[in-house]
Amino acid sequence: MMTDTRVLGMAGIHNFRDYGGYAARAGSIRSGLLWRSGQHSEASVADLDLVHDLNIATVVDLRGDSERRANPCLRHPDFAGKVLFHPGETASAAGRAAHEEAARNVKTVDDARAAMQSLYQTLPFRPVLVGTYRLYMKALAERQDASLLHCLAGKDRTGVAAALVHHLLGVHPDDIMSDYLLTNTAGNAEARIEAGARHVREGFGVAMDDAAVRVLMGVEAPFLETAFATIREHHGTVEAYAAEVLGVTPPVLAAIERNLIEG
Repeated sequence: MMTDTRVLGMAGIHNFRDYGGYAARAGSIRSGLLWRSGQHSEASVADLDLVHDLNIATVVDLRGDSERRANPCLRHPDFAGKVLFHPGETASAAGRAAHEEAARNVKTVDDARAAMQSLYQTLPFRPVLVGTYRLYMKALAERQDASLLHCLAGKDRTGVAAALVHHLLGVHPDDIMSDYLLTNTAGNAEARIEAGARHVREGFGVAMDDAAVRVLMGVEAPFLETAFATIREHHGTVEAYAAEVLGVTPPVLAAIERNLIEG
């Protein structure tokens, strides 16, 4: 288990961390405003107390409707914030997370890497996921309070969204990738991998190498690079994609900067 000052160790919420604090185009991203994690369906009472103390006012749930029904997130009794999501399924297999969807027909490490890169080609363009990304960007522009972004494991749908925010704010590409790869060591990564492996194997009943499972349950630089390359292939620039698909026009981006950046 690796310790990082961005990561909050919790018993039942994996990959909970602050993705602020980085140098950006107009200053530094404020710490304590941008949180990301996996789902909260197994959160302990202590976990919920810790989350509550962060004064998070907006929760953005990137899971699909069937995922939310199967694993409803637990909330602190005094939680009074907004939970935002676009209705529908964000993975093509109802009830499955994106990485679980990618696991179909995977047996080897090479299979797993190919499946994940194929998955990342689609994540920036899935209509329901895009709908929730749009809600997230709008909230960042309109609300000054802390927000939490999550999916099931907090690594793929969440990882792309966090990387997009970083890119639009002008965070250095090396820092964007470093934050993305932090998933592999954040908190008790082994427990997250073990839990994810059970879901993957139970869901698809395939004989899969342990090494392939670890690829599916982790992140690798080529995955995120594939998402951004596909965005540029379709829209020319990430900024054009953000404006045309996510509604992040220059005035919206300026509002996000005012809420998140300190000089």
